[in-house]
Amino acid sequence: MYHSKITGLGFYVPENIVTNNDLSKRMDTNDEWIQERTGIKERRHVILPEDTTSGMALKASKIAIERAGIDKNDIDFIVFATLSPDYYFPGPGVTLQKDLGIKNVGALDIRNQCSGFIYALSVADQFIKTGMYKNVLIVGSEIHSKGLDMTTRGRSVSVIFGDGAGAVVLSRTQDLSKGILSTHLHSQGEHAEELALTAPGMGKRWVTDILRDNDPNDETYYPYMNGQFVFKNAVVRFSEVINEGLEANHLQVSDIDMLIPHQANLRISQFIQQKFQLTDNQVYNNITSYGNTTAASVPIALTEAWEKGKIKDNDLVVLAAFGSGFTWASAIIRW
Repeated sequence: MYHSKITGLGFYVPENIVTNNDLSKRMDTNDEWIQERTGIKERRHVILPEDTTSGMALKASKIAIERAGIDKNDIDFIVFATLSPDYYFPGPGVTLQKDLGIKNVGALDIRNQCSGFIYALSVADQFIKTGMYKNVLIVGSEIHSKGLDMTTRGRSVSVIFGDGAGAVVLSRTQDLSKGILSTHLHSQGEHAEELALTAPGMGKRWVTDILRDNDPNDETYYPYMNGQFVFKNAVVRFSEVINEGLEANHLQVSDIDMLIPHQANLRISQFIQQKFQLTDNQVYNNITSYGNTTAASVPIALTEAWEKGKIKDNDLVVLAAFGSGFTWASAIIRW
């Protein structure tokens, strides 16, 4: 049986830094209010023409492929996680394949929002385990800044999100002691609208309805989040899915060398860190600099932690995420 391991990592964030003070000029907020509630100091917003969802993914992917030490045409398959594609359809996986200039491999799009990257990692892992593919490119890329209500009305959501992309190359290995040990995926659709963007969509309101009504007070085309409810569910599901992964591999919390949580809110990460009694050296957070980049947050944080030497050979690395859907997931990795 085959096994899979991460052989290359890369990330890209736009050059444009947007501080909390910058936002205070557009809405009724301030640095203290944002940091107290989210831990965020700044985030990146796109301004360059090439910084599309696919364009940022391209930059992150090139870095990951180079670090994997393979040729771009060694990529057998692409799995692209995003909630902010360039087009309503087709998805960005095929655009990335074109922009990379690689052979006509399959491309799959994942729509699991904050849990999207770990879902994508799990899908790629199964393809490699079955022997179908050798090298799978996995990407999480998001542009939030173009779809947020940047007024006082939308401040509770708009101050949280940033733009960016992260990518990894997952490759076949026969060393069963290293690589992805297991992944764990869950959903609870009854809470779908507690964190959602309901329009445009075929279910409630399509683009023509919004244009026809032209109602400036219509909020259905901006993200909605029931913040306290999401927080309460997140801390429970994070804990559950981390423990599930550890138990599946007969491991203890004390075995964790590095936990990379989805960068949703620094307060959630701190709650989980305290609950599991992990030190600052065992948890990596970068939400203070990038905000919540949804499907891109885990690969960006994973790459940055690795670049800083915080992840070493044979370390036990745990990835965990919770978000819209509700969906939540974890991955247990022996580096």
